[in-house]
Amino acid sequence: MSAQELSERLLGALIGAAELFTVELGRELGLYAALRDHPLDAAALAKTAGIDERYAREWLEQQAAAGFLVVTGDGFALADGVTEVLLDEGGPDFLGTAGEFAVGLGLLTPRVIEAFRTGEGVGYADYGRHIRHGIASFNRPMFANMLATEWLPALPEVDARLRSSAQVLDLGCGVGHSSVAIALAYPTATVRGVDLDEASIEEARRTAAAAGVADRVTFTLGDAAEVEGRYDLVTIFEALHDMGDPVGVLAAARAALAPGGSVFIADERVADEFTAPAGEIERLQYAFSVLHCLPATRAENPVIANGTILRAPTLLEWSRAAGFNTPEVLPLPNDFWRFYHLH
Repeated sequence: MSAQELSERLLGALIGAAELFTVELGRELGLYAALRDHPLDAAALAKTAGIDERYAREWLEQQAAAGFLVVTGDGFALADGVTEVLLDEGGPDFLGTAGEFAVGLGLLTPRVIEAFRTGEGVGYADYGRHIRHGIASFNRPMFANMLATEWLPALPEVDARLRSSAQVLDLGCGVGHSSVAIALAYPTATVRGVDLDEASIEEARRTAAAAGVADRVTFTLGDAAEVEGRYDLVTIFEALHDMGDPVGVLAAARAALAPGGSVFIADERVADEFTAPAGEIERLQYAFSVLHCLPATRAENPVIANGTILRAPTLLEWSRAAGFNTPEVLPLPNDFWRFYHLH
């Protein structure tokens, strides 16, 4: 890459980052939602959203310049695709979380810089609601649209077991979208979610109540390496790489399995070996590792601080160390995750 090419790349990244912040501003203030049904001018948007008119005009013009809005005879309207991508949370095209991620990472970057100097970590809870909601919102469409139609049916024995009053343990459940999706897909299953983050557990309980499955889905604040009970299925969705004792967690999951039970894992789809330069998805995951996943894991006094980049050979090695003799990589297509079945 030449100096000019690098300069152009960084300029493009700066434009993109700045626009992500304006997207999050629009979502946080409800500006896209206010424009959902009909065009508005600055005065009408200010009145509808309860913001200052001068700021409203600047944001509207900036969004139109960026292509997120279009100018009409009545003011400004959402451009094609904006509703699906920025407003329809849970829909298959939703990526409104991108702005949340940008804000959350930016707010904590000074802490990460200091952590690089001291070797200490930055606790997951310290990253706050932007990262917590960003992760949840990014993954929610996959849980809602793929978990019960593509992922679990790929394991016929597991799918059949879930249809017969199964007990499920969802480790690293976050705000509960995975646990709720399992319960909705399998009406006789009982699901227990476990997570170390208190704010996530509190929100997960609200998630289950809102979905009408709180009678079958419960959430516990706790360490995934110290689980109790017997379960037909243990799931770990994009969380193993963040756990400070991944082998201990997998060993605990194995000990918690009922006869014939198994573990289903989804984690990052990255190359089996370090390669540079890498593709866009791996570049994104490495950036998250530097800015969030590694600092958050280092805050746990970990046995292993893996970071975001969890390669398939590493996960399979951990699985064997935990007592799973025949862990397998599943041939499920996904741009972001690779899937594993341990039994």
